[in-house]
Amino acid sequence: MKIFVGGGAGFVGSVLAPVLLEHGYEVTVGDLLWFGNHLPEEAELWNCNLFDLQPADLDGFDQVVFLAGLSNDPMAEFSPARNFVENGALPSYLAFIARGAGVKRFVYGSSCSVYGYTINELYDEESPVTSAYPYAISKLQGERGVLQVCDGDFSAIALRQGTVCGHSPRMRFDLIVNTMFKTAMQEGRITVNNPAIWRPILDVRDSAAAFLRAIQADYSISGAFNVAYDNYTVGQIADFVKDEVERLSGKRVQIENKNAADLRNYKVSCQKARTMLGFAPRYDVSDMVRTLYSRLEEYGDFGRKEYYNIRVFKDLA
Repeated sequence: MKIFVGGGAGFVGSVLAPVLLEHGYEVTVGDLLWFGNHLPEEAELWNCNLFDLQPADLDGFDQVVFLAGLSNDPMAEFSPARNFVENGALPSYLAFIARGAGVKRFVYGSSCSVYGYTINELYDEESPVTSAYPYAISKLQGERGVLQVCDGDFSAIALRQGTVCGHSPRMRFDLIVNTMFKTAMQEGRITVNNPAIWRPILDVRDSAAAFLRAIQADYSISGAFNVAYDNYTVGQIADFVKDEVERLSGKRVQIENKNAADLRNYKVSCQKARTMLGFAPRYDVSDMVRTLYSRLEEYGDFGRKEYYNIRVFKDLA
C-alpha cells in the first residue's frame, strides 16, 4: 500500500512515518519543512506546498493522511486568516483532489478542541461542537470539508485527537505535559493556570497507532472518532508530572496554582474508536514523563526556537 502523508515531517508525522514503514507501507511525505527533517531515509520526501499538488501527483496512492496546517491556538490567534486557510481549506482541497486521483481513503488529523467548553459531561462524536476559538473552528471546518467528499468509493476518517504530548524526533516543548516536564526540570516548579479544567491527553506514540488503525480499517468505515488515552484535570496532570520527575531526578518540584479562567474545558469518550477501529492506547502521563526523561540528553537547551511552533511561525510570517 502506498500512503501520502501531508505535513508528515512534524511532531506526529516524525513518529508515524517509521511506524508505517515498519508495517510494510510505502511512505511519501509532503511538507514545507518548517521544523526540519527528522524522517527516516526510507520515507520519500517532497518539499512542497500541498496547495500546489494536482490529482496527477496523487495518482497511485492508496491513502492520504493529513497532518499539515497550523497546530495550536497561539498560531491560530497570531494569524486567524492563515489558520482558516491551512486548517479549513487545505484539507478540503487535498481530499477533493485525492478522490479525483482514485485514492481510497483520506485520514484527517482533527482535534478534540472542537468541543469547546463542557461541564461534567463525557462527549462522544454525536455531541455538539461549540468552540468559538479560531483553531477549533478551523479544525472543524477541515473535518467537515473532508467528510463532505466521502462517498461509496472514497472513505474519510477524522481523528479528533486529545492534546498530543510526549517524545518525537521533531521535538516540542509547547504541549501541556512537555511544558510541565521542562519547567519541572529547569526551574523545579510547575505552573497551573486552572487545576479544575479537563483535557483529554494522548501520547504521540498512541496518536501514531490511531492513524495506523484508521489506515487499516475496512473501507466501509468513515466518520469522526475521538482518540485519547484518558481525560485528566490540569491539576491531575501536574501531580503526575511532579511525582514522576521527583522520582526520576531526585529534584523537589513545586506546583503553583493561578486559578485563572479558561474557556476550553472538555472530556471525551473514545469508545467508538475502540469498537470500530480497534484503537487501544497504551501510554499514560507517567509513561510520557519517563520517556521524556530517558531522552533528556538529546534536548540540550530547552529554549531552542524549533521546540516552539509559535516562535518558528512568527519568524516565517
